[in-house]
Amino acid sequence: MSAHHLIVGGQRSGKSRQAEALALRWQAGGGGVAVVATALAADDEMRARIARHRVDRPMGFDTVEAPLALSTALDQADAADTLLVVDCLTLWLVNWLMPMTGEPDARGWAVERAALLDLLPRLASPVVFVSNEVGWGVSPLGREARHYVDELGRLNQDVARLCGQLTLMVAGQPWTRPVENSPDA
Repeated sequence: MSAHHLIVGGQRSGKSRQAEALALRWQAGGGGVAVVATALAADDEMRARIARHRVDRPMGFDTVEAPLALSTALDQADAADTLLVVDCLTLWLVNWLMPMTGEPDARGWAVERAALLDLLPRLASPVVFVSNEVGWGVSPLGREARHYVDELGRLNQDVARLCGQLTLMVAGQPWTRPVENSPDA
């Protein structure tokens, strides 16, 4: 497995299942796995999703909650024998730019985004990122939604450049290729 891997796709495309399959292979080879969860339980539906993910998570996977401070969580969990699965960048960005309570923190987001991109090349752990590819549909009508889609697209591109592998999930099927001009290429 190359150092870092980005898995993108639409909702219910199989992204998390693919990341889990990669993590199970890593675990079968004797390595540890830590899932870095970014979701916030802001409503009943999200609480149910989080609970289902916890129950369905394979035995032996550690969980780290990081709804905002993703770079700190990755840095603290970093170990060459541990695969880190970030699920997902999409919700992480929502927490910063479209929080359920309070105002967006654009300055905090810029600092945390830069910290993540700076940290990735220095991690001993391989990281599998899960993120939605949301820019293929109709352009959102609201300014905030358009800003979010643009930011997620830029984040996915920047993370991909720091990964050795990119997988696009389509109808539960992975399409994987090396990332051009990545540090691992």
